[in-house]
Amino acid sequence: MGFPGVWMTESQSMIYRVVPKCACSTIGQIMYHSDHGRFFDGDIHDARDGLHKWAQDDSQPLIERAVLNHSAPSFTCVRNPYGRILSSFFDKIAGIQRNGKRYRGNLVPQLMQRYGVDVGSPENGFDFDQIKSFRRFLLFARDTIRWRRPMEPDIHWSAMSGHISTFIVNGGRYDQIFFTEHFNEGMARVLNSVNAPVKTDLEQVPRFNESEGHGPKRAHKISDYFDDLSRHLIWEMYKTDFRLFRYDFDDPDNKMPKGEIDLDEVHAKLGS
Repeated sequence: MGFPGVWMTESQSMIYRVVPKCACSTIGQIMYHSDHGRFFDGDIHDARDGLHKWAQDDSQPLIERAVLNHSAPSFTCVRNPYGRILSSFFDKIAGIQRNGKRYRGNLVPQLMQRYGVDVGSPENGFDFDQIKSFRRFLLFARDTIRWRRPMEPDIHWSAMSGHISTFIVNGGRYDQIFFTEHFNEGMARVLNSVNAPVKTDLEQVPRFNESEGHGPKRAHKISDYFDDLSRHLIWEMYKTDFRLFRYDFDDPDNKMPKGEIDLDEVHAKLGS
């Protein structure tokens, strides 16, 4: 299986397991900058050189050797599951992608037909009932995760623990897992632990958000989107994420973690 979703700097100074919707664009750009002294011109997910990625065949033996030899610090980043699934909805379902089209072609029309999801359009200023449509999307997301119907779960709403576990199961070990909500503090710890060719000033790093400005803005506080049924579905999908990464299930508006992540616990529970 190897190490899907893993990026490594060309200098092999650090190894990152990508978790979608957890600041991965910003982290990738920081890694790129730490080697080249500049940011990639465009979406870092489109970069075909300047950064090793498991999806690139010539990078695979280098990544595999570095991971298995633990020759560079390995890390990843997590996010509150409530905020992450909302971000997935507004970016991938309600938003227009950077190519000017809807995500995954016929996905949104399929959601409209099967689940009654309405996400408006640029022509009407994305005027739709956000709460009602999000809750219907949540039923769809649960169906993909639990029954893999009407499609396989998308990487943007499948559980963080699932992404993170593949790295462990195949022989990797994380040195750090930090919170999107404490991004600068966590990323600084990573950078302080590596021997990168170029020093990066985190205070000067812009936030790279590929979806910014291409869709509707969230109109309500987080808890308004989650009634009792929605929270039941969220627990069904993400209970391991809440427990392992110390997020507050009881208060959707509290995006901050309630404690520190126990790396030994993560490796023990996700490595089997």
